[in-house]
Amino acid sequence: MSTADPLYQGQVVIESPTHAGGVVVRDDGPVRRFLLVTARRQPGQWVFPKGHIEDGETPEIAAVREVLEESGVAATVVSPLGASQYKTAREVVRAQFFLMRYVSEEKPGEGRRRAWFTAAEAQRALLYEDARLLIAGAARHRDQT
Repeated sequence: MSTADPLYQGQVVIESPTHAGGVVVRDDGPVRRFLLVTARRQPGQWVFPKGHIEDGETPEIAAVREVLEESGVAATVVSPLGASQYKTAREVVRAQFFLMRYVSEEKPGEGRRRAWFTAAEAQRALLYEDARLLIAGAARHRDQT
């Protein structure tokens, strides 16, 4: 991404991410399910687990940590999946998302709820188009997870 054009253009990997998160998949027999958690500030909104990349962390390590902290789900990174960039009142968020494989789960953290959605359910539950595109991308990677 060039500094002359700061808008996200659909890249799978975003330059200098500030946040990292995971699109975690779990197969229940023939049904693929996707992990979503409730947003901290808007608990009625479903989102992917993500958060700040800490000093010394790679985006991959941050994604694994954030997924575990927010959802209680342990997962491993499969590959970069996509990115999102947006402005909040406090900062510009440059989030790198990874396709991740479910390993195990415990109680969700940070006062959040978690749920496993089919691709169609997740498409309906997610508010933002870039998040829906991540589900579509993850659904196409069935052979990798």
